[in-house]
Amino acid sequence: MPAAGCRRRFLVSLVAAAWFVVVGADGAGGGGVGDGVAMQALRRELAPPDWDGEDHCAWRGVTCAGGGGGAVTAIDLPRRGLRGDFSAAAGLRALARLDLSFNALRGSVPAALGELGRLEFLDLAMNKLSGPVPASLGGAIRLRFLNLSNNALSGAIPDELRSLRDLQELQISGNNLTGAIPGWLAGLPGLRVLSAYENALSGPIPPGLGLSSKLQVLNLHSNALEGSIPSSLFDLGNLQVLILTVNRLNGTIPDNIGRCAGLSNVRIGNNRLAGAIPASLGGATSLTYFEADSNELSGGIPAQFARCANLTLLNLSYNRLAGEVPEVLGELKNLQELIVSGNGLSGEFPRSILRCRNLSKLDLSYNAFRGSLPESICNGSRMQFLMLDHNEFSGGIPPGIGGCGRLLELQLGNNNLTGEIPPEMGKVKSLQIALNLSFNHLVGPLPRELGWLDKLVALDLSNNGISGEIPGDLRGMLSLIEVNLSNNRLSGAIPVFGPFQKSAASSFSGNTKLCGDPLVVDCGPIYGSNYGIDHRKISYRVALAVVGSCVLIFSVVSLVVALFMWRERQEKEAEAKMAEAGEVVVVAPQVLASNMFIESLQQAIDFQSCVKATFKDANAVSNGAFSTTYKAVMPSGLVVCVKKLKSVDRAVIHHQTKMIRELECLAHIKHPNLVRAIGYVIYEDVALLLHHHMPNGTLLQLLHNIDNPDGGNQKPDWPRLLSIAIDVAEGLAYLHQDAIIHLDISSGNVFIDSHYNALLGEVEISKLLDTSKGTASISAVAGSFGYIPPEYAYTMQVTVPGNVYSFGVVLLEILTSKLPVDEEFGEGVDLVKWVHCAPARGETPEQIMDPRLSTVSFVWRRQMLAVLKVAMLCTERAPAKRPKMKKVVEMLQEAKNS
Repeated sequence: MPAAGCRRRFLVSLVAAAWFVVVGADGAGGGGVGDGVAMQALRRELAPPDWDGEDHCAWRGVTCAGGGGGAVTAIDLPRRGLRGDFSAAAGLRALARLDLSFNALRGSVPAALGELGRLEFLDLAMNKLSGPVPASLGGAIRLRFLNLSNNALSGAIPDELRSLRDLQELQISGNNLTGAIPGWLAGLPGLRVLSAYENALSGPIPPGLGLSSKLQVLNLHSNALEGSIPSSLFDLGNLQVLILTVNRLNGTIPDNIGRCAGLSNVRIGNNRLAGAIPASLGGATSLTYFEADSNELSGGIPAQFARCANLTLLNLSYNRLAGEVPEVLGELKNLQELIVSGNGLSGEFPRSILRCRNLSKLDLSYNAFRGSLPESICNGSRMQFLMLDHNEFSGGIPPGIGGCGRLLELQLGNNNLTGEIPPEMGKVKSLQIALNLSFNHLVGPLPRELGWLDKLVALDLSNNGISGEIPGDLRGMLSLIEVNLSNNRLSGAIPVFGPFQKSAASSFSGNTKLCGDPLVVDCGPIYGSNYGIDHRKISYRVALAVVGSCVLIFSVVSLVVALFMWRERQEKEAEAKMAEAGEVVVVAPQVLASNMFIESLQQAIDFQSCVKATFKDANAVSNGAFSTTYKAVMPSGLVVCVKKLKSVDRAVIHHQTKMIRELECLAHIKHPNLVRAIGYVIYEDVALLLHHHMPNGTLLQLLHNIDNPDGGNQKPDWPRLLSIAIDVAEGLAYLHQDAIIHLDISSGNVFIDSHYNALLGEVEISKLLDTSKGTASISAVAGSFGYIPPEYAYTMQVTVPGNVYSFGVVLLEILTSKLPVDEEFGEGVDLVKWVHCAPARGETPEQIMDPRLSTVSFVWRRQMLAVLKVAMLCTERAPAKRPKMKKVVEMLQEAKNS
């Protein structure tokens, strides 16, 4: 350990020793001096950005008993980017709640926390803590909530924690814990939640777990657990959530599982479970999700599932199930996904399932289903994924397939389908992920209507008997990336179309009469001399056109260069005459005021370079309602952003003193999710604000694939987008706490740093253009088009609920990947109206979300649906119905942790 680190830890130890002297044996601490010393030590170590002043009870996130200077009872500092040693908290003898979750704390969990006899709530989740779980925590005998999840803790769960008789929630997931799950957990009378997933725990699940507790949630997925599922879990009927996926469990599903009427979530996939699915599951009438995929279950699908009226997801894929799909499952009106692929199921297509009007995914693939497909295969439903491949379906593809207006993926490969591809297939314009009709017995020509599928990414029609030429209309498939037309009877030339020529030759092989790129077969010899002559004629015309164009361009360029040189010569002559006459040629802008808020950057910033950068349009990065941002490279090599404020009513000149005072105050706005000004420059009637350069650009660029000059425009996945949304919400909530209303919330004002943290920009505008301070007047409605709440049209006043509305639009933008205003919505309809009117159009919430995100996993889709509810609340037309931003943050956190 470095010497400095040793000295610091030694000093912290001395301070801790001093606390025990000050506090005395009473344990309450009496607040006062002891807590003051401890809190000052915490401020030095953690350095929260807004802990100012001497009264620690006035600091943000601190709760005291008895007012100022009293004993500290709670510290809530989640998501503050904190680092350092927090062991000083052990000196707060009256502390009942400590929440330091979602920070960057390192080192070990302080053992001294176990001496806090009044501690009831301890949340250190989502940090970088390492080492073992301290056995001393067993001394905090009043603990009811303990969350150490998502750190790098190792070792076994210490037996000393058995002393925590009041423990209700134990969450230790996402660590490197080893050893067995201790049996004493079964003896904790109030235990409601046990979450220890994504560790390296082994051995059996304690057989008595659930007998002497009120256990409601048991989540142990992604470990190395063995043995059977204890029947004791279901004896008292309290269990609501059971997640045991990705382990090595064997045996059968206990028959008494049906005793838990409140059981809503059962996920036991990717184990070694065998035997039949118990019919008693019908007694779990609250069942919403049942996943038992990738096991060795046998027998049939119990008809008793029909009693679970709330069932949304039923996943029984890759087992050894046999028989038919029970007809009564068609009574499940809430069923959204039925996945039974990879079994030995048989019989005809289960037509009764089409009565499930909310069904969005039907996966019958890799079974032995036979017979024809129903004409009304979608039956006006909300089907998005239809997976029927690797079965024995026969007959033709029903023309009714054209009624599947919401279908994203259609898999019909490896069946015995015959006849022609119906032209109605072109009506399924929603098809995006894949259309697979390969390995069937389809014949006839390719319907030109397939060219209407402009969103389709993958097309596989290989290994059929399709004949005729490839229609040129297929060039309408603008999103096509993967194509396979091999092993058919196609003939003629392959149309000139990027996705075709970029494909491998194997994508078109096995068609003996097909020619052209990417095949090496030349079309001339096969189709006679006419093709070659026409081809050469076209080539000559193209060549002549190219030569003519080159001559014209050269002539124009030469003329422009000559004019430019002539003008430059004229200007030089004029400047020489002015110089001879004693006149000033160029007057550089005079900097009236400037300052750097960060001392370490003062030598690296050249204010004149910042000013000059704003004179070149090529340096412009973004253009907001109140400012234009430029990229400026300093002589030192440092890159900064320069924001040029759009002066209103000559505000800079008329209110220069107040403007400078407000600019200086910007140095004190500190929050990890707000863009912080690092300096400013004032010249003439112009104010420039300086910021750190954001290499990943804006959220607008990330969401809509708008080029970022610095690169970094790769679209993030859903977890990262959700974190970005939470970052923006927390920054906005912080502003509202200080009574600051933002004037222009939009995705273009959300900046992404190198670690993909989101920072809300244009914060300074809210202070600099505040009419109450006399620095400017707002003569127009504030905000960017598409984000402005409807009430601004007649109130002409920015408000906190208006900010919430604009943030709701950003949420909808994240969820749908659509711009706030787009022609596809129709005349007079923006993104908010389009989303709110989805039910009237007969569309489900799933259908308005970006399928590239929502279809990746069920967890992502569930979180997206929760965030959609938040966005709908935020964009309520009546301002009074919109939630406060603090509540929005809480709801987004709940969505993330769901």
